[in-house]
Amino acid sequence: MIIIPLGKAKFMQYFQAVQKGKQIANKSQMKIFEVAGFGMLTLTTKKVDGNFQPVGEEELTAVIHSPDGYVAIIVDKDGFTKAQSKAVEKEEALSIFKKLRDLGIDEYPNKEIQIWSQTIPTIQNEVLE
Repeated sequence: MIIIPLGKAKFMQYFQAVQKGKQIANKSQMKIFEVAGFGMLTLTTKKVDGNFQPVGEEELTAVIHSPDGYVAIIVDKDGFTKAQSKAVEKEEALSIFKKLRDLGIDEYPNKEIQIWSQTIPTIQNEVLE
């Protein structure tokens, strides 16, 4: 059994963290699905200060460049990716990003996000080429 500290005297089993994170990330996935017609769940847990926790409930959006194209994403306040669109052309990813913003999701303010074990720069503020 893996125990995950969540604060002062609050602990959660790893399985519980995964289940809670899945519920949180699924809500973000459905928002991307709503505007893009496809949404993929990415992370359900994150490691903070050496401890696994569910991804955060906050929803912020950004665009990243992946090896397959551009991807609109929803992240928590720490930049951990919860859901993403499929890889598309840059203009389409930016259009999905704008639709997520129109739903009331704020732009992720930092320049990098976390997806799996990678740190990836955001590109939504780059000038279209």
